[in-house]
Amino acid sequence: MASVNEARMPLLDHLRELRKRVLRSAIAVLVAFGGGWYFYDSIIVTLAKPVCDLKAAQQSGAASCGALYISGVLGPLDLQIKVALLTGIIVSAPFWLYQLWAFIAPALHRREKRTSVLFVASATPFFAMGATLGYLILPVAIKALFGFTPSSISNLVRFDDYLDFVLRVILFVGLAFELPIFLLTFNLIGFLRGKTILKPWRIWIFTIFFFVAALSPTADPLSMVLLSGPLILFYFMAGLIAVVVDRRRDKKAISVETGSAGIEAPTSIKE
Repeated sequence: MASVNEARMPLLDHLRELRKRVLRSAIAVLVAFGGGWYFYDSIIVTLAKPVCDLKAAQQSGAASCGALYISGVLGPLDLQIKVALLTGIIVSAPFWLYQLWAFIAPALHRREKRTSVLFVASATPFFAMGATLGYLILPVAIKALFGFTPSSISNLVRFDDYLDFVLRVILFVGLAFELPIFLLTFNLIGFLRGKTILKPWRIWIFTIFFFVAALSPTADPLSMVLLSGPLILFYFMAGLIAVVVDRRRDKKAISVETGSAGIEAPTSIKE
């Protein structure tokens, strides 16, 4: 019975720790959800700007933007809940990423813990950079896609569909910008060397273009170039940094081996 209890306790401890981390993450998302609910009007104006400048429309005397609409009795409430929830998840990302690391950290070695901290600290700004780029290319993508609308037909867009489109672009580009962080993390823990990263560079470039073309909601060439260019640049930067890290690591290993050999040599002479 004692052995069974000893085997069960670690699992129960892990479950308690997981529950604590999930609860803290949920509270952080809930707090950010409240902020998204409070600033709902400002967020809607920002999200709608690539299609219609609501502020300019209101200043000109129009009460709304004719290109976007909400349907149904529960449509406005559903939209506000969705916008507030997604705002909460994105804004609280640094906190729940840290909670994820804090749950995994006890199982890591000291060196891997430092690498995990570096990963969490770098993943958030890179995701923010990607999300910002995704938002900035939205006007170009929407203009190109709206260009396929016949001149005799007006294009009315449900805001729910438009929000899904916007979030797909923002999340896709934000997650794509995590590529160099993953490559450098694998290099720092010794899983990948810099030469291994850079050697198949042609395959990497083709893969980046392929996934941008396949997963991006936009199909116009300009948006594909704007999305693929930074990813390719970050890939080469990550590979070059990994090469520098490998050289320093190899020099340190050689110096350690030389030092240990120098210590053993006098002992053998003395004998």
